[in-house]
Amino acid sequence: MPSDYYQLLGVSREASDADVKKAFRKLARELHPDINRHDPAAEEKFKEVAEAYEVLSDSERRAIYDRYGHEGLRSGGWEPSFSSFGSIGDIFEAFFGGGAFGSVFGGGGPGRGGDVGVEVSLTLDEVATGVSREINVDLTAICSNCHGNGAEPGTPIETCPRCGGTGQLQATSRSVFGQLVRMQVCDRCGGEGKVPQTPCHVCRGSGHEIRSESIEVQIPAGIDDGQRVRVSGRGHAGSRGGPPGDLYLLVSVTPDPRFERHGEDLVTRVDVPFTDAALGTTLTISTLAGDEHVELKAGTQPAAVLRLRGRGLPRLRDRGTGDLHVVVNVLVPDKLNDEQRDLLLRFRESANGDTYPAPKGHEGIFDRLRHAFRA
Repeated sequence: MPSDYYQLLGVSREASDADVKKAFRKLARELHPDINRHDPAAEEKFKEVAEAYEVLSDSERRAIYDRYGHEGLRSGGWEPSFSSFGSIGDIFEAFFGGGAFGSVFGGGGPGRGGDVGVEVSLTLDEVATGVSREINVDLTAICSNCHGNGAEPGTPIETCPRCGGTGQLQATSRSVFGQLVRMQVCDRCGGEGKVPQTPCHVCRGSGHEIRSESIEVQIPAGIDDGQRVRVSGRGHAGSRGGPPGDLYLLVSVTPDPRFERHGEDLVTRVDVPFTDAALGTTLTISTLAGDEHVELKAGTQPAAVLRLRGRGLPRLRDRGTGDLHVVVNVLVPDKLNDEQRDLLLRFRESANGDTYPAPKGHEGIFDRLRHAFRA
């Protein structure tokens, strides 16, 4: 019995047309034949989800299916429009209007290989200096045994018996407009017009194999979370002599408890006892380059921002380095002994209008940071 179309696409019965289309495209790419040559059932799986999409993307067919199921569709004379197509490439062409992965499903010409994405996690210290990483990835590569021609070494390559060497097939299908005839790439030879007499035992005639590779890549300093690094030509191998795809590194930056990032600038906080803020002191500030000693002026107020120029992150595509902004957090004691209380009482009695600075409005810490970033 045919599978439930909604389950095949992984959507609910209330899914919108956009949800159905999105689900189908995701599944179609997961069933890319270059990636799934090790799975002989991949093409059949794709045909199943393609049939589900053909029904659920059409409001009339979907209504019939919702009400009467598969039998309702069949009794009305409907058949999948790709039922007479031979290959998965033909189906992609029918649904997407061309190769869904560049020219990998094209005719006899070269086809570019698919791109590969790999996630890479960096610390903020690595962002500050740039880093070299060894990336391990499984790639579609030219078969090491047959060198891409699909034939067991020493055996001949013959004219394709299915298409007679033309590389194309004539496919006929029925539609509401009558009989539809279109030329399709031969599913036996992939448009080459020739097939190996004895398929390669390693790649089973595909000319490609999955190979694990270790690639050293350089990630530039200053890169931000969510950005990508493109390594040209290090993706999946192309078909019929076509160029390989690219490798993309998807960068994620692990949050650093010491700093908050704002582009190339960093923000940190330093706790200062109120006596040191009043009298002045030397602070030890943690930076990405190590600890630095900074003089704190007497009378420094809570939420004051100290700016350490050039102690931030490198600018990714420009010269120079951002700054480190240090927010002063003045600590007020909440536990006093009798002697300390007596000293503070005496200080309060001796204080006058000149002891404290004049009010400067209601500027908060975020206002001060904004002003610091603009400076």
